[in-house]
Amino acid sequence: MRFPSDPRERPIAVFDSGVGGLTVLHELLVRLPNEDFVYLGDTARFPYGDRGPDELRRFSLQIAEELLARGAKLLVVACNSATAAALPALRRRMLETTLGVDVLGVVGPEAVHAVTATHNGRIGLLATTATVASGAYAAAVHAADPHVDLIPVAAPDLAPMIQSGFPFDERVVEVVRGYVAPLVEAEVDTVILGCTHYPLVRPMLQRMLGRDVRIVTSGAALARQVEHALGSRGLSSPRTGEGAYSFLSTGDPEAFRMLGTRFLQLPLGEVEQVRLHAEVAA
Repeated sequence: MRFPSDPRERPIAVFDSGVGGLTVLHELLVRLPNEDFVYLGDTARFPYGDRGPDELRRFSLQIAEELLARGAKLLVVACNSATAAALPALRRRMLETTLGVDVLGVVGPEAVHAVTATHNGRIGLLATTATVASGAYAAAVHAADPHVDLIPVAAPDLAPMIQSGFPFDERVVEVVRGYVAPLVEAEVDTVILGCTHYPLVRPMLQRMLGRDVRIVTSGAALARQVEHALGSRGLSSPRTGEGAYSFLSTGDPEAFRMLGTRFLQLPLGEVEQVRLHAEVAA
């Protein structure tokens, strides 16, 4: 595959286990309208939240190879479980490339944002089982402020429910209420949504948590970090008009397109189905 000779004209690559990362891509498209993007959703192997770290690293490295082959100038891991398990391995692999491609994940920006937002020092975390078990958010929060308490709650059923589509019924409401209860009891004043699917139920979460509780999502904070990374490396697009965006899915392209439109809040157009074959040691 031929790439533009000017690295600034190459795309920013974004990946997630499914369509949830489109909530991150939405923020990137708004903040960086001149950039090209390619998004890969690994819907054939969704969900990631109940998988082990070795498997997540293997999946993430396979995806990185596919996106490198498509000329990525920056890799954004828009999946909390993959970020928690695979970010160091991805950074090692991507720095081996000719361009020395940077890798940015969702955990760090959210943790810093939450620490600056809290007033009482009690931060809640809603995330997948794999993300909670990794301890990545606890480490990131305590690195930013060791005096803050993090109350993690694993929500294994939430992302699959959201991925399965709309509308939400009473069963979803009750599942969400059960996950929120420990956070309300702990009197947190800030809650990190540690999965990119969760912003789709943000209104429901806000109602149950209370209007004064701050909800932190990954999209806006990560988009700022991407902008800074491009600027510091001289990789910002020279284009003055709107960039292009394209989509890859390891599962059913039409199902991805139909559900993804609701997550992205923009038309997706054609979705290309891909099969990941590259095996890279984790």
